[in-house]
Amino acid sequence: MARRPKPEEIVAKLRQVDVLVSQGRTVADAVRSIGVTEVTYYRWRKEFGGLKVDQVKRLKDLETENQRLRKAVADLTLDKLILAEAVRGNY
Repeated sequence: MARRPKPEEIVAKLRQVDVLVSQGRTVADAVRSIGVTEVTYYRWRKEFGGLKVDQVKRLKDLETENQRLRKAVADLTLDKLILAEAVRGNY
């Protein structure tokens, strides 16, 4: 199974396609040369297009922190519901 490229690698590959296209290659040829499908290329471009490497790293860090905070909120909400049931005597 192929490993998933890191965001920094994706940004580098997107730049590589831009350079190849500016040199006159078609998008299809340029995408093929970086070893991904056009669907993957356009998905990457939608997610990472226009970002610099440091911005991508920061984005991924924020997404990870957001996921951690969402889990914490879900856990605390569950604890609150359990305590509310206990107070009502439904334990």
